[in-house]
Amino acid sequence: MTDTMPAPSSGPLTGLKIVELAGIGPGPYAAMLLADLGAEVIRVEKPGPPVSGIDPQSDVLRRNRTSIVVDLRSPAGVDVVKQLAADADVLIEGFRPGVTERLGLGPEDLSSINPRLVYGRMTGWGQEGPLAHAAGHDIGYIAITGALASIGRRDEGPVPPVNFVGDFGGGSLFLVVGILAAVWEATRSGRGQVVDAAIVDGAASLTGILHGLMASGRWHDERGTNFLDTGVPWYDTYATSDGGWMAVGALEPQFYALFTDILGLPEHVADRSDPRQWPRLRAAIRDAFASRTQTEWSEIFEGTDACVAPVLSLTEAPEHPHLRARSTFIEVGSIRQPAPAPRFSRTVPPLPTAPPVPGAHTVEVLRDLGIIDVDALVAAGVVTVPDHAAQTVHLNHGDRR
Repeated sequence: MTDTMPAPSSGPLTGLKIVELAGIGPGPYAAMLLADLGAEVIRVEKPGPPVSGIDPQSDVLRRNRTSIVVDLRSPAGVDVVKQLAADADVLIEGFRPGVTERLGLGPEDLSSINPRLVYGRMTGWGQEGPLAHAAGHDIGYIAITGALASIGRRDEGPVPPVNFVGDFGGGSLFLVVGILAAVWEATRSGRGQVVDAAIVDGAASLTGILHGLMASGRWHDERGTNFLDTGVPWYDTYATSDGGWMAVGALEPQFYALFTDILGLPEHVADRSDPRQWPRLRAAIRDAFASRTQTEWSEIFEGTDACVAPVLSLTEAPEHPHLRARSTFIEVGSIRQPAPAPRFSRTVPPLPTAPPVPGAHTVEVLRDLGIIDVDALVAAGVVTVPDHAAQTVHLNHGDRR
């Protein structure tokens, strides 16, 4: 159980104070990224079961946080968040448009208390537009931007890329960029602003390269017919004899020549100049890979410029020698997970702390705000503390008497 406050950071965002109104998916991931880089993030969670449906202490996206549980339906709970925001640099929320305004925690409510506050809003559809108030998920956001239609094989349906492209690529990462840009601007103007991070906007931005390629005639608006979407035999995945897979990305001529040489393809078969011969070429590559195991092919291609790699599962990936050498995956508590990224030469962040028990830091945070009688707030249901923390509250209260 993690019930101690996260240790002071040495990361590049040390000193940045963030209040996170707990949500699911892209908002927490953005907060995790900022916390990994040294920001102090206080996660305000609601009473009851976790909103993510995941065991809180297994939820990697909650790592590196200070956690308090506050009932935002209570005026006293709203007041607690206002006190937190008064001394914060950033607030992150991921509710539907208008929800925080109805709670009394909208941008105008908080900017009157803290004019330099950057207010980060994470939504799927954005704060305005015909769909702004509709429910949605990653798959729908990337569907209307053209991103989903670009992923998959020719003559087959689009393949949802988990929720990497929408929630985390088009959502979290753009929210982080927007927050950091607004914080930088606030250091000069002294004024905060609202960052409207809509997944549809970010996902559309991710397709920018494809719009440029289409404009230059180098990309067809048809799935599975292009050089990055399995449209060519030398950029695809192939099964091995043991049921594994190898990924091939031999785009450049010199890399392709090395790839076909190592694979053992005859020169007349390896010639890729005539698209009419690509079905034969694809079949030859498929047959070659099917002749050995994934481990055998990995050893053959490892370290070469042929641009071939084994397709590893989430369980297998941390054991890859290159990722082990870089400590790309780490263990926090008992959970293996990705290490913070990117890396810094001087302001190196400490290793992340494990996800806390919800409300584990409620007492410390409230007392830092100058609220002494935490017992009264607990009794009124305004805030919640774990059982062990509740005992500590009463002990301390008795000591004061």
